[in-house]
Amino acid sequence: MKPSENPKMKDPIEERAYIMNRRAFLKKGTVGIGAAALSSMLGVSIMGCQSNADPLAILKDNTGAISNLHFAPKAKRVIYLFQSGGPSQLELFDYKPLLQKLRGKELPEEIRQGQRLTGMTSGQDTFPLASSLYSFDQYGQSGTWLSELLPYTSQVVDDICMIKSMYTEAINHDPAVTFFQTGSQQPGRPAIGSWLSYGLGSENENLPGFCVLLSRGTGRPFGQPLYSRLWGNGFLHSLHQGVQFRSGKDPVLFLNDPKGMSKASRRQMLDKVAELNQMQYDQQGDPEIQSRISQYEMAYKMQTSVPGLMDISNEPDHIYKMYGPEATQPGTFAANCLLARRLAEKDVRFIQLYHMGWDQHDNLPSAIKNQAHDVDQASAALIMDLKQRGMLDDTLVIWGGEFGRTNYSQGLLTVTNYGRDHHPRCFTIWMAGGGIKPGMVYGETDAYGYNITKDPVHVHDFQATMLHLMGIDHEKFTYKYQGRRFRLTDVHGKVVQDILA
Repeated sequence: MKPSENPKMKDPIEERAYIMNRRAFLKKGTVGIGAAALSSMLGVSIMGCQSNADPLAILKDNTGAISNLHFAPKAKRVIYLFQSGGPSQLELFDYKPLLQKLRGKELPEEIRQGQRLTGMTSGQDTFPLASSLYSFDQYGQSGTWLSELLPYTSQVVDDICMIKSMYTEAINHDPAVTFFQTGSQQPGRPAIGSWLSYGLGSENENLPGFCVLLSRGTGRPFGQPLYSRLWGNGFLHSLHQGVQFRSGKDPVLFLNDPKGMSKASRRQMLDKVAELNQMQYDQQGDPEIQSRISQYEMAYKMQTSVPGLMDISNEPDHIYKMYGPEATQPGTFAANCLLARRLAEKDVRFIQLYHMGWDQHDNLPSAIKNQAHDVDQASAALIMDLKQRGMLDDTLVIWGGEFGRTNYSQGLLTVTNYGRDHHPRCFTIWMAGGGIKPGMVYGETDAYGYNITKDPVHVHDFQATMLHLMGIDHEKFTYKYQGRRFRLTDVHGKVVQDILA
């Protein structure tokens, strides 16, 4: 007997709608009247965002879940120049003359302190100390030590804050990169840009709040791969996932209309699809349906905004000269840095650049020279370009990888060649603009460049500081998922007050 022929049997589609409504009701009702009253008294919601934030309005208008920032923000946007593979701090930033004197000598056990090693060097019988083959000098009024491999960075050294005491627990690439980008070594959490998109929304209705650009370096062209989950939205609504811009014919995949479809036809189609989606939302109450509607609208707007954004032919010659000859070659780090500045001008909230090729386990002297050449001029040019446009003060620029490199040689050490293994115990990143003290070196490592001796900065401390500069208290910024309130910094992290301007 069919359901329509038996009054006691309900239509399965109708029953499903009832189930979804009951689920939504129970989910919303679990908080309780007491918690709601407490939330109202405190002026914040139990989700860590302001109590007057309308979840549906957030999805429709992308206004952000935090309607009142926790602090006065120093930065409006972030440009994160992530150097994937683990740049060697000993060749670039952390000058250690003692290694020159002890080159070839065994790493003392009291320095290593039984630290866990990767499978690539744990079987070595010897750990010979390897000094850098490149010279260091002091630059700027700050007198900061820098390698000869970074001649352009040396020109902006008084604009950056170098943190030499970064550390992490992750010792392999995938968990280490995931840790920096999402706050967890396990995949599945939202990326930093997704958190900021969710919390702060977008200031440009024609572009995503979280954009991603990729480039591959010449230091190790077949280095570690990157996965799209690194800029994924995790358990947040899909509206907040990062949008990858590519260097080919189609900068954003699936953005263009099929051949023969007019703009008017596209608009009519989207309107009808939105009506159907709205009917589905009214029936089921699933916020992800609203995310889908918003994504369709964003894609429609990007059809007009993206081509003009990606066309850099109108940039003046002196800008190309500043970023270097590769700035005219789409897909290079230099071209992506120039695009990052253009995205920043369009008020994109979080701009993530990934540059691959720093995983130099062998042939490091020649490989890192090429890799540094890829990024040095463009990184410095981005700082200078933002500064001359008056944008550096409210743009936070970050440069660094997922961990550093060992002070001993991986494999055979020769007069002209060596490699370095992963080293999570201490490494260097730098930050500039957006409320960061310029011309400063923070943290110290021992004479061997193996352990931190002053002012350690954990990955979660770095993330907490970045959120603070954007006006967010990392302990209050949470999202409830599967019965737990998650945050970018998990249950850790403290703001590094000493580096704040």
